[in-house]
Amino acid sequence: MKASDLLIKCLEKEGVTRIFGLPGEENADFMLSLKKSKKIKFILCRHEQSAAFMADAYGRLTGKAGVCLSTLGPGVTNLMTGLADANMDYAPVVAIIGQGSTKRLHKESHQIMDSIGMIKPISKWAQTILSSENISEMVRKAFKIAEAEKPGVTVLEIPEDVAKEKIIDKPIEPTLIRRPAADYRAVNDALDLILKSKNPIILAGNGTVRKRASNRLRVLTKNLGIGVVNTFMGKGGISKDDEHCLYTIGLGSGDFNNLAIDESDLVITIGYDLVEYSPSAWNRLKKKKKKIIHVDYTPAEIDKDYLPDVEIISDLAAALYQLNKRLLEKINKNKLPLFNIKKRKKLRNLMTKDLELNNHDNSFPMKPQRILSEVRKFMNNDDILLSDVGAHKMWVAREYNCAVPNTCLISNGFCTMGFALPGSIGAKMAFPKKKIVSINGDAGFLMNVQELETAVRYKINIIVIVWLDGSYGLIKWKQQLQYEGNHSDLKFNNPNFKFLSDSFGMWGVELTKAEELPSALKEASMQKGPAIIGIPVDYSENMELTKRLGKITAII
Repeated sequence: MKASDLLIKCLEKEGVTRIFGLPGEENADFMLSLKKSKKIKFILCRHEQSAAFMADAYGRLTGKAGVCLSTLGPGVTNLMTGLADANMDYAPVVAIIGQGSTKRLHKESHQIMDSIGMIKPISKWAQTILSSENISEMVRKAFKIAEAEKPGVTVLEIPEDVAKEKIIDKPIEPTLIRRPAADYRAVNDALDLILKSKNPIILAGNGTVRKRASNRLRVLTKNLGIGVVNTFMGKGGISKDDEHCLYTIGLGSGDFNNLAIDESDLVITIGYDLVEYSPSAWNRLKKKKKKIIHVDYTPAEIDKDYLPDVEIISDLAAALYQLNKRLLEKINKNKLPLFNIKKRKKLRNLMTKDLELNNHDNSFPMKPQRILSEVRKFMNNDDILLSDVGAHKMWVAREYNCAVPNTCLISNGFCTMGFALPGSIGAKMAFPKKKIVSINGDAGFLMNVQELETAVRYKINIIVIVWLDGSYGLIKWKQQLQYEGNHSDLKFNNPNFKFLSDSFGMWGVELTKAEELPSALKEASMQKGPAIIGIPVDYSENMELTKRLGKITAII
């Protein structure tokens, strides 16, 4: 068979069902081989960056590597922003990129560049397939590395002449890999620190929504009886309805949960990546040094504000199981939980009350809290919301809380504008029966607006909510804080959203009053394709929130 035929068979063996991308002249053999596959569907996108975002969301939600494709040269450079986003947010993605013939790689030639050299810094592994004899090994390696903890991006480059080679070979069978268990001494040391502490707290990060870790986290939390704060990317690791949940940290230094960490003497970080929320923002009281227990798949990053006293390095679910098991061996079950979570009840009630501010406000343009309150009521617990990057992301992060892991995807490592719209297409293809909603700013939305055509063409019912303020809202917010209310020129104009949706042949509406949102959401969910809801938003709430958080005093 042709080498490109073997490559497709290897992808089928890996369980690939969709490939997102744009083809080119140099991967024509791959595309014709793919056309013969009865297991893999090619999703033709309108921009390579979007293809990477679709694979990113697909991989994050399924745990299996999302796959994207581009041709050489500008196809690769377009792909890179999405790949960097996936890698920094620990989403498993395998990218397949085209390349010119090996006979012209050594010289100046049309569209030829060192794509692998460019991609290596933003991936876990990237390599050129120089012989068809290597395909089965390299495909298996790409998926094994991409899906291994911590997950990320791998890249296979296939030159056009290699794709045409004749080969007799077969795919390598994927095998289940057991990840290492925790060192028993580290588990014992961690438990000793917990038993000696007076006011411990858990900081749950991105890792807790992967690989069964959330179930083990919930058991440990119940046995310890302590509060859990989650990062933007750790939403749903513990349910928003659980009495142990102290909601999402990361917006302001004066927020309730930041102050709760200030008063703790031990922070147990679980599946926490420093890229999610800098330790300098929560471990900031130099005179009141905290003990830290680091529980994760990899050793702690070196940071002056993050020097753990104990590190439990292993499969996360296994580490939490071992910690629970050792706790039950050392403490009689009748004496658990160790701490009284009822002492956190006053704090949790205050936080809940604060999160409900303006939830019923009928003013227009709409308050951010009201928008998110209506969206939360519309969504079932296992439906999925994706947030783009902008001022709206900060509101989603704080106000939109989850009961189930992986039901709110936020780009918070690389913080990439333009992620949510294409990402929601990948999410809908991973879970076609769930409601999929993306929340976008009017700036980020237009960065990948072309993918509305993709959603129309494939009849994908995603709901695209766009917050309208005609400016780069998050940049404005940050400049106002830094420069005493002043900011640079950040205004721009928006299209007519009704005309825009009509031009794509889809349903769309721009709200004229707050009371229209519930019915708009319902009507949008009944469409056979995508739907847009434009919502003028009152971003004066940004500074109001900042002022309020700054006045909060610690109440534990």
